[in-house]
Amino acid sequence: MALLERVSTLIRANINDLVDKAEDPEKMIKQVILDMQNQLLQVKTQVAIAIADQHLLEKKRKENEEKIGEWTRKAELAVSKKQDDLARAALERSLSCKQNAANFEQQVADQKIEVENLKNALRRLEQKLEEAQAKSDMLVAQARRTRVVGKARTAQSAANDGKHVDTFDRMKQKIARGDAINHAHRELTGDSLEDRFATLEREEEIERLLAEIKNRSASA
Repeated sequence: MALLERVSTLIRANINDLVDKAEDPEKMIKQVILDMQNQLLQVKTQVAIAIADQHLLEKKRKENEEKIGEWTRKAELAVSKKQDDLARAALERSLSCKQNAANFEQQVADQKIEVENLKNALRRLEQKLEEAQAKSDMLVAQARRTRVVGKARTAQSAANDGKHVDTFDRMKQKIARGDAINHAHRELTGDSLEDRFATLEREEEIERLLAEIKNRSASA
């Protein structure tokens, strides 16, 4: 029975394994629970139908058992009236009803087994559904934690990546080299020590000459 096979698959399913393997654990959990709820509804319907069929089979068996007695009495009546041919026909119908009753009895026995299988599947599926619903919040939280930890580890790995360290070192070296070049450029383009003393001596000479001019003007 395809329905029982699907139910059996759901019952055997390990929720934790499904979540671990799923790309989207939260979506997987919701889908598993939805599937279980749908299958549970179908199993309940099948159980009701199977029980109804069992009752119908039992009714048919009882009807045929009652007809065995009816046709037997009719055969006895025909014998009492010296109508053997009619008696034989009644007995033929009685035997047919007896065979039918036996067939229905076997069908009832088989149907009882089917009903019991469906009931067992229903109970197991209900238990599995309750387990999944009870664990759903925990599994969702666990899946979220796993996702966050995974992202953190990825970020940490990226931070510890040798390529990034090498790039950072190259940038430091480039900046240091630029500073050195700028410093050298300032030294090359700036005044030398001799130039600075020459400027100082020139300014002193100008002040001396200025003083001489002022003295001559005062003497005149």
